[in-house]
Amino acid sequence: MFYFLNIFELFILAVGLSMDAFAVAICKGLATRELKPRHMLTVGAWFGGFQAIMPLIGYFVGTAFAKYVTAIDHWIALVLLCGIGGNMIKESFEKEEEEQCDSYGFRTMLVMAVATSIDALAAGISLAMDLNGNNTYAFIAVAFIGIITFALSAIGVKIGNIYGAKFKSKAEFAGGLILIILGIKILLEHLGVINF
Repeated sequence: MFYFLNIFELFILAVGLSMDAFAVAICKGLATRELKPRHMLTVGAWFGGFQAIMPLIGYFVGTAFAKYVTAIDHWIALVLLCGIGGNMIKESFEKEEEEQCDSYGFRTMLVMAVATSIDALAAGISLAMDLNGNNTYAFIAVAFIGIITFALSAIGVKIGNIYGAKFKSKAEFAGGLILIILGIKILLEHLGVINF
């Protein structure tokens, strides 16, 4: 039962839930020409915040809507990630005249944060089934998930930037392709075609 998870098991759960956010953070770093600490903090805050908020929402929604959320979460993630990835690929073919100053803007980050935390919403619903109304443990669990995701996302931006700085448009193309592949992977996992 989830209630009896020790700190190590909770860490593994948090890392597992944050892997989508980590992958997208790497893509953000790939597409960023001049990385600043505020970029890492922005991505960490958005992804970590949503990765904590979504399971909390799922927890309070509970089992009543579980079948509806789990039935469409993979389609939502697919559409959002493919949309973002397709836009990145399109921009990789455009001339570099304009600064992509809005790449860390509200709308961009909101869409990415939602796309990477949809699965966490479903995880929060399963939390409700396992914790049987233990709100204290639920808050501790989602805070821990948020903190781990914040750290991994901030690190992911740096990793992506180190390897992407030399390649510019090729890196942005690769980042967009990764997002599309990630969206397809989420769909195939939920359809039972693959199992990672």
